[in-house]
Amino acid sequence: MLKKILVANRGEIALRILRACKELGIKTVVVHSTADEKEMFVRLADESVCIGPPQVKSSYLNIPSIISAATIANVDAIHPGIGMLSENSSFAKIVNEHGFKFIGPNHEHIEKMSDKVKAKNFAKEIGLPIIPGSKKNIKNYSEAKNISKEIGYPILIKASNGGGGRGIKKVFGESDLKDNFLLAKKETTQSFGNDNVYIEKFIENPKHIEVQIIGDESGNLIHVGERECSIQRRNQKIVEECPSPSISEIERKTVCDLTMKAFKKVGYKSLGTVEFLFSNGQFFFIEMNTRLQVEHTITEEVFNIDLVKEQINVASGNNLSVSQNEIIKTCHSIECRINAENPITLFPSTGLVKTYHPPGGPGIRIDSLLYSGCSVTSFYDGLISKIISKGKDRQECIMRLKRALDEYVIEGIDTNIQVLKKILNHRDFYKANYDISWYDRLNS
Repeated sequence: MLKKILVANRGEIALRILRACKELGIKTVVVHSTADEKEMFVRLADESVCIGPPQVKSSYLNIPSIISAATIANVDAIHPGIGMLSENSSFAKIVNEHGFKFIGPNHEHIEKMSDKVKAKNFAKEIGLPIIPGSKKNIKNYSEAKNISKEIGYPILIKASNGGGGRGIKKVFGESDLKDNFLLAKKETTQSFGNDNVYIEKFIENPKHIEVQIIGDESGNLIHVGERECSIQRRNQKIVEECPSPSISEIERKTVCDLTMKAFKKVGYKSLGTVEFLFSNGQFFFIEMNTRLQVEHTITEEVFNIDLVKEQINVASGNNLSVSQNEIIKTCHSIECRINAENPITLFPSTGLVKTYHPPGGPGIRIDSLLYSGCSVTSFYDGLISKIISKGKDRQECIMRLKRALDEYVIEGIDTNIQVLKKILNHRDFYKANYDISWYDRLNS
């Protein structure tokens, strides 16, 4: 087992990784910006190293500073967490070249999946069904016009290196194409440092289904069920559940088997999440995240497995600690993402958290970066807490989650808790009668 790990991330996910390390008896080091020096993840780590000012480019994305911190702290491995550098193939390669273990897949697999055009082409090669679209990045409007005519409207323009719903534009006809194409390229440049975009057929009102896999260095690979993430706001997930209430057992087996067959071919190692759109009984590959996911929590609750520990275990060179026939559903689980934002304008909310009282009781888990007296700044993502419920069935799960949201006290900043309550109380949610556009239609 690895002896000392540096966590190259922040907030609640850094805390999640620290807790797993402590339970495994592994020493921990965190890097942090000057803005985060009082945060809980810094307080709970065995060691901490300040690597720069608040801006992420100068701190959490500063590869030389992170490598220097790892060298000074004499660690065995670096865990990239979620976001930040977690899907940066160059970072993974540099980590290995400096003699540290990168806790994730090899840099070749990251590179193939980090660019969504390359990922789609690769997925097609290994036998996954894909959405019709461009086979390369679209450089100019003329190319965009031609490919859009070829595949037929409506279409989506998407950032090739994107995530978090940024750089995505829906186009229903040629008259709207040019403005949206230019806007997508502008947003992509601002968010991801390049203007690479591609175009694919827009599938109306699909479900979002994803499959969790994990492999070890001996070639063993298992899936840990599927999750449904169809409740999204502006292409960003806000409520996720496991198992999906929208697909049958036959469809569940189909998508899990399809994923396993494809990624066994390529010898995938570490955690990975393969994402699909589901429409009219068909699954279409959209992307793969070669890292831990925000919503890994609900899979852990349902299948009684610690995915972070398992990720560290296989990174240590050990075989998977569980086999496929030991992956058994035990309950239902739902996660809500609590963001620091004005629930009406959706503008980020910052300031001092004056009072923090998380809920408890049976079947409730909280993964949060908050404590009374902490500060929420504008420098980082607005996700401040995840509330996860589990129950013997979906009904119990929903009722526990509603009760827990009523108990949650966060004073000093605005949050989207009232929005989450509205979703949970809607009749469509009870009936699982929703798709990826449902929330936006509800609030249009």
